[in-house]
Amino acid sequence: QVQLVESGGGLVQAGGSLRLSCAASGRTGNKYVMGWFRQAPGKEREFVASISWFNDMTYYSDSVKGRFVISAGNAKNTMFLQMNSLKREDTAVYYCAADRRYSTGVSAAQYNYWGQGTQVTVSS
Repeated sequence: QVQLVESGGGLVQAGGSLRLSCAASGRTGNKYVMGWFRQAPGKEREFVASISWFNDMTYYSDSVKGRFVISAGNAKNTMFLQMNSLKREDTAVYYCAADRRYSTGVSAAQYNYWGQGTQVTVSS
């Protein structure tokens, strides 16, 4: 089993920036698809961004494209989500996800491993 731990959440003013981190441990492999999802109160979990260690491809939801940047650490068992120009609607619990199978990682069904989530709150 792979364990994922998110960090970096908090309260930020609209227009500000925040950087989330995800660290993987346990039975980690050489390559992963890793991604970020978020869930706001009363809403379903939605895709935010993903990165593939297989081909270095990245994907973003339309709502965050141009504002958020996903990146991998040097060891490729960590990843980051740089969130810029934050909006009130970005408020949610953000979840880190990973899988050793190749995919684009844009669907929650493509992941076997999930973190516990970190709260991001954007104030006006």
